[in-house]
Amino acid sequence: MSRSSQPDLFATQADLFGAPPPQSYAPSLDTVRREVNRVLGEAKSATVMPWPAEKVRYWRTVFPQMTNWLPPEEAQQLRFEFEEELRRLEAA
Repeated sequence: MSRSSQPDLFATQADLFGAPPPQSYAPSLDTVRREVNRVLGEAKSATVMPWPAEKVRYWRTVFPQMTNWLPPEEAQQLRFEFEEELRRLEAA
């Protein structure tokens, strides 16, 4: 009997377990809240801009994106507070 006529016992092994569950990329809301509140707290407690210009540009982009994971009213309030703090710090 030639090898090619034997069934491949491993060819269907992955099917025994089914497809893997889809991977979720959504962060936990607690993690998002903790991070945005940490950044906002850093800005609120500062008397002068706590970050170099490059980091300010980074947070201006990333902070609003992070809040998109939160409920709309909460996200809007956090974005408003963050922008107010940036304005205050830039004026200092």
